[in-house]
Amino acid sequence: MKTAGLIGGMSWESTALYYKYINEGVKNTLGGLHSAKMLINSVDFGEVALLQSKGEWEKGAEMMIDEAQKLRRAGADFIMICTNTMHISADEVEESLDIPLLRITDAAAEAALSAGVKRAGLLGTAFTMERDFYRGRMEKLGLDVIVPDAADRKFVHDVIYNELCLGDFRDSSRNRFTEIIEKLGADGAQGVILGCTEIPLLVEQKDSPLRLFDTTRLHAEAAVRMMLG
Repeated sequence: MKTAGLIGGMSWESTALYYKYINEGVKNTLGGLHSAKMLINSVDFGEVALLQSKGEWEKGAEMMIDEAQKLRRAGADFIMICTNTMHISADEVEESLDIPLLRITDAAAEAALSAGVKRAGLLGTAFTMERDFYRGRMEKLGLDVIVPDAADRKFVHDVIYNELCLGDFRDSSRNRFTEIIEKLGADGAQGVILGCTEIPLLVEQKDSPLRLFDTTRLHAEAAVRMMLG
């Protein structure tokens, strides 16, 4: 079994899900008492969020590279950035490594395409929805990606930082997310990428009229395949 190296803590609530999903995947595949070999470097999300708010993406990339290198030296066979937004640094991190970087964007796009989805809505932080690093990567893989209008993007972004990352899950926010998903469907989306690892803590498939793609779970499932493949 290969050892996964996880850069976590962004936020810790979603990193806990990674630990759960990866261990469940290994156990379900191998059976018995098997569990996953993984290393986790959990950063202070307060520091990361401050860099994001200031637009200091170069410093953020340096932090991700430093954490990835620590995991590599500790024995990781591949690296995972356990958050969607900090995949803005994925190219820099990948270039710094001599082991693979398992990208969350690729796992999500491949799952949507395999499900027959050609046009997907994207929900995430404003950085994820509005910058090209995420949508552009998915579009290169063959998935057409659309995002909500400006007002809805702001709402989604604010809920992520002011509620979900603080462990605050409100019915009113869930209802608004459902409305936003319905709008994306009206604009031609056949499914929706939950492009923030905290959103699945709020919105489940039963809340949505469209097929949802949980990037946390999909990234974890891709890790299990790489670990055992």
